[in-house]
Amino acid sequence: MVMVKKAFITGITGQDGSYLAELLLSKGYEVHGLIRRSSTFNTSRLDHIFVDPHDPHAKLFLHYGDLSDSEQIANVMYNIKPEEVYHLGAQSHVRVSFETPEYTGNVTGLGTTRLLEAVRRSNHGMKFYQASSSEMFGGAAPPQSEETPFCPRSPYACGKVYSYWMVKNYREGYGMFASNGILFNHESPRRGETFVTRKITRGIARILAKKEKYLYLGNLDARRDWGYSPEYVECMWKILQQKTPDDYVLGIGETHSVREFLEAAFSYAGLSVEKHVKIDPKYFRPTEVEVLIANPEKARKILHWKPKIKFADLVKIMQDADLRASGLESIGEGDALIEKIFPDRWWKAD
Repeated sequence: MVMVKKAFITGITGQDGSYLAELLLSKGYEVHGLIRRSSTFNTSRLDHIFVDPHDPHAKLFLHYGDLSDSEQIANVMYNIKPEEVYHLGAQSHVRVSFETPEYTGNVTGLGTTRLLEAVRRSNHGMKFYQASSSEMFGGAAPPQSEETPFCPRSPYACGKVYSYWMVKNYREGYGMFASNGILFNHESPRRGETFVTRKITRGIARILAKKEKYLYLGNLDARRDWGYSPEYVECMWKILQQKTPDDYVLGIGETHSVREFLEAAFSYAGLSVEKHVKIDPKYFRPTEVEVLIANPEKARKILHWKPKIKFADLVKIMQDADLRASGLESIGEGDALIEKIFPDRWWKAD
């Protein structure tokens, strides 16, 4: 009898969680995900891969729980007994973390400890992946590598720094296979609609569809290292396939401003930035992170990290997807890129 590997994903309904679920299913895993109970459905990113659990061929299972509830987490982990745990769940919106600092610390920070403790107490040799963030570097001078000191500049980043060190503490203190993936910004058509990249591409689609006239944004000068989410979740899996646990920076190694993303997307869609974009001070952060740029040399050497989608391609892929989502015809260059670069892609939607 062939034993099927089990994986458990927190944040499975998010951008990365949904791609990771698809990747693991394509590799023959049985995938379990933690979701919060809600009065409305919040599983739209999983609808295309979800099979009724009564079906004997079902390999994706969702479990109600919350990262603020240690008993729930422990019960789910005890019942599933996965070989691999991918902790992606968090209050992940940086600007919102300033408005909800206590909740962000509880879920983004302490939620990791609750999960680590459940893994430790299970005594089943589970491998643990922590979704750390480039926001932890904050004000540190770029480029940022695994050796760069953290300088967090938001409640979200502070929660992620706490989680990072707890993972290292459990690894060193208890001998657990626990690794951090320090991911720089990675986007896709599944990015949440309030994140700036998706806000831009979705806003353009709504302007072209005559549903809106203006797009309201904050700081256009912040610079980020932007990549493509499906390529990053593949590296999450690779990190847990290594012989020993470790921490890795994942990024492209180049930086672009929000303004550059905005201008590239508007130019691709044939629209004028000056005519349709307004600045709203409420979208500025109390403390800003000016420049993030990865030094992913360690990941290149050990994980053979070779991302194929760069900045200009990413903009086109996201814009084409949002045009289609708005009922408009896509421009097509982004769609063509996906078909050319990933002819045998494992993700089905977008």
